[in-house]
Amino acid sequence: MKVIVLGTGAIGAYYGAQLARAGHAVTCFARGANLGAIQERGLEVRTPEGGFRAPVTATDRAEQLAPADFAILAVKSYSLVDIAPIVRRCAEQETTVVPLLNGVETVQRLEQLGVPPAAVIGGLTVISAVRIAPGVVERRSPFQIVVVGEPDGRTSDRVDRIASAFRNAGMDARASDRIQVELWQKFVFLASVAAACGLARSPIGPLRAAPLGRRLLQRAIEEIVAVARARGIGLPEEEVARVLGVIDGLPPAMKPSFLVDLETGGPTELDILSGAVSRFAEEAGIATPIHDTAAAALAKPA
Repeated sequence: MKVIVLGTGAIGAYYGAQLARAGHAVTCFARGANLGAIQERGLEVRTPEGGFRAPVTATDRAEQLAPADFAILAVKSYSLVDIAPIVRRCAEQETTVVPLLNGVETVQRLEQLGVPPAAVIGGLTVISAVRIAPGVVERRSPFQIVVVGEPDGRTSDRVDRIASAFRNAGMDARASDRIQVELWQKFVFLASVAAACGLARSPIGPLRAAPLGRRLLQRAIEEIVAVARARGIGLPEEEVARVLGVIDGLPPAMKPSFLVDLETGGPTELDILSGAVSRFAEEAGIATPIHDTAAAALAKPA
């Protein structure tokens, strides 16, 4: 298959390299030192099982992106506006767009930015990957999960083919007929941990070990679950307990990427995490004091 990677940071580079190694024709859209490194040496991947280099094509010119079977969209949410014209160009060439961004609003945001909605499917990934140098990415988690599905829940050949491409490249990948629920399940975990660790300025271990820290995590989870159900998302009855179980299994030193961004002073995804929870809660008439506090307290000064 022909694959485009839009956003060749940690996640985009990792999946692009794995797909290229499996024999797919991969073109990466990149800039700066990252572009130069990829053009010179390809993509280098380091994993707990070993490492490899994958030859790929790389460009910073949108007009060089030919029609493809699908495009992996793997930028941070705050970069979505900047890359939207390129996503739109790919979609108009009948390339299926597979967003692997955090949050639950990506499909809607892309439509608002002029991307034809018929070209976009739902997607999520669960992985710990870090770009450690231009053109070099390291996977630190034992898991590498990709889930894709049509936003309306129907089955389709394109979703099956994309899931198969990831799976045949070594990912734990599958097609889903309930992608909206699965996006929200990831969101419940991600936004709760981001808010709690961000407010406490703490990795997960010390936070969950303190009684008030655990209460903070639980209440952050409960708020999002209530919001999801108010929006008609059919989360399982035991969702709060499930997410707490996932949190209990995390390494004590784990920091969510939101906290890392907060500590380094760069842009964060607050608006699509706790900010989104607060917006949704206001629409539904639900109180979400934990996420309201996070959205107010952790925002960068104007």
